[in-house]
Amino acid sequence: MIRYRNAALFVALAVAWGAAFTAIKAGLAYFPPVLFAAYRYDLAAVMILAYAAYATDRWRPRTRDEWLAVASGGALMIAAYHALLFVGEQGTTSAAAAIIVGLSPILTTAFARAFLPDEALTVLGMVGLLLGFGGVAVLSDPDPNDLLGAGTVSELLVLLAAASFALGSVLTRRVDPGLPVETLQGWAMLVGALLMHVVSVGIGESPSAVRWTPEAVAALGYLVVIASALGFLVYFDLLERLGPVEINLVSYAAPVAAAATGIVFLGEDPTVRTVAGFGLVLAGFVLIKRRALREELGVWRAGRAGERPDEGGR
Repeated sequence: MIRYRNAALFVALAVAWGAAFTAIKAGLAYFPPVLFAAYRYDLAAVMILAYAAYATDRWRPRTRDEWLAVASGGALMIAAYHALLFVGEQGTTSAAAAIIVGLSPILTTAFARAFLPDEALTVLGMVGLLLGFGGVAVLSDPDPNDLLGAGTVSELLVLLAAASFALGSVLTRRVDPGLPVETLQGWAMLVGALLMHVVSVGIGESPSAVRWTPEAVAALGYLVVIASALGFLVYFDLLERLGPVEINLVSYAAPVAAAATGIVFLGEDPTVRTVAGFGLVLAGFVLIKRRALREELGVWRAGRAGERPDEGGR
C-alpha cells in the first residue's frame, strides 16, 4: 500500500510541476516575467514558512552557515532560476522549457564534481554530461546564421536557469546548514522573491502593466497553491520516503505533463526534435546516476521480495 501511495504522489508531483511550465507560459500574456515570478514566491514563501513553523522545531535560521545557505538558495535556486526561466519561456514552448530544466540533476552532478572535492566525474559521467547538452542542442536546433534568434536566446536563458538552480543546490550542500528542508525552502523563497522585485524594478517592469484577468489569476493561483505550496509539501514527503535519487526522476516525468497540458491549453505541438532532445537528456541522466539508480533498483527488488538489501552490494 505504501508503494502505491508513493507512486501516486510521485505522479501527482510530476503533473503539478510539469503543468507549472504551461501555467507560466499562459501567465506571461498578462504579467511582466520577473514580476510574475516575484509574485509567485511572495505568496508561496508565506505558505511554506507557515508550514515550517507548524511542522518543524526550527522555523528560522540562526547561525551564519544557515543564513549563507538561505542566501545562496534564495539568490540562485529561486531568484536567478525563476527570473531566467520566466523570461526564457516567452520564446519557447512549455515542453521544451521543462526538458531543458531536466538538465538540472545532470548539471548538479557536474558542479558537485567541481566544488565538492570527494567526488570525481568518470568517463561515462562525462559522456552523460555531453549527451545532456546534446539533447538541448537537438531541441533548440540553433541556426548557424542566426545564433541570436529569439528561440535560441530563449532556450539559452532556460539553460542558464537550470545551471543557476544546479549551482545553488551544490553550494547549499557545501555549507550543510542542518536546517529542516521546509525552513530552508521557505526562507530561500522569501529572499528570492525580494531579489526578483529588485530586478523587476531595475529592468523597468511595473505593476501597472499587469492585466488582472481571470486567466491571469488562475495562472498565478495555480503556481502559488498547486505547484509551489502543495507541490513542495508532496516533495518534502517523498524526499524523506524515497531519497534524492528517485525524486530527481520527477524532472523527467514533468516534461510529459508539460507537453500534454501545453497541447490542451495552449495548442502547442511537440516536434520530433522535442522528443529526441528529451531522450538524450534522459539518457545523460541515466549514465551519470547509473550507480545510484542500480542501488535504488536493488533496494526496490529486495523490498518486493520481503528481504533486506545486501549491504555489501551497495
